[in-house]
Amino acid sequence: MRIVFIGQAPFGRDCLQTLLEQGEEVAGVLTVPDRPGAKAPNPVKEMALARALPLLQPARLKEPQAFAWVQHLRPDLLVLAYVTDIVPPAMIELATHGGINYHPSLLPAYRGGSAMNWAIINGETETGVTIHQIDAGVDTGPIILQERVPISPDDTVKSLYFDKLYPLGVKMIAAAVRLIREGKAAPGPQDEGRASFQPVIKEGDVRIDWRQSAGRVYNLIRGANPHPGAWTTLRGEKLTIWEASPCRDGGEPGTVVALRGGGFVIATGEGAILARRVQYGSCRDKLPAGQLAREIDLRVGERAGT
Repeated sequence: MRIVFIGQAPFGRDCLQTLLEQGEEVAGVLTVPDRPGAKAPNPVKEMALARALPLLQPARLKEPQAFAWVQHLRPDLLVLAYVTDIVPPAMIELATHGGINYHPSLLPAYRGGSAMNWAIINGETETGVTIHQIDAGVDTGPIILQERVPISPDDTVKSLYFDKLYPLGVKMIAAAVRLIREGKAAPGPQDEGRASFQPVIKEGDVRIDWRQSAGRVYNLIRGANPHPGAWTTLRGEKLTIWEASPCRDGGEPGTVVALRGGGFVIATGEGAILARRVQYGSCRDKLPAGQLAREIDLRVGERAGT
């Protein structure tokens, strides 16, 4: 079964390596262009070159050159691993078995490019990995494989992805390819009645509203870590809170009510948040919140978010 692999980042590299180790025939590799000035090499490109695989790096998959290149390879299957571009329907039709994609949610819930962020922000206690066929929609194709994982109370997007969804996804991509090759795959349609779509998360989505409960603010902080970072303002400067924990203190929402535990406590609409690691103003460094409090002489009674 001739595979055209489309992917990027370390996840794409590890999926490609696993397919090769499984003995799959990878006819060619598509990945993103090299970024000007990038300090680290493109992981998928490096793997393709090391294995002497045909390689193309189009800016967009809809480019005529990309279509002609895939057409020339006569693929049986397109395999997508960490793809942020849309595969044109005409390209999907070039492959005998179409294409499959990794998605980090329990489809049809949380379609879209920020599934992990929104699941944590919304307080979900579980998510998972779905391997599905690709079609003209966004994460709408029939499901081939799906597995659940818990979202721990202290999970961030970073820990959820790297500790759980990343390694599981690599295994499931390989398993789905094997099932298709052996003629054992049984894709099932998604239940549109349970479908939801969330947009790619942006900075404007993660501004902290101190009137909300400590639990909701804490979920926002976790769901915005490592990107784009939940933020508020303090003394007219941007304050991004990267690590925190909920606590029982009370007070006027947005007010600094205590300096302790290596950080500072800000009251919410119900309970409070102990900020532990932050970024402030024009400084690019992430600092222990207690260090920032000392450097700016933060005082109890000051207000955030105004």
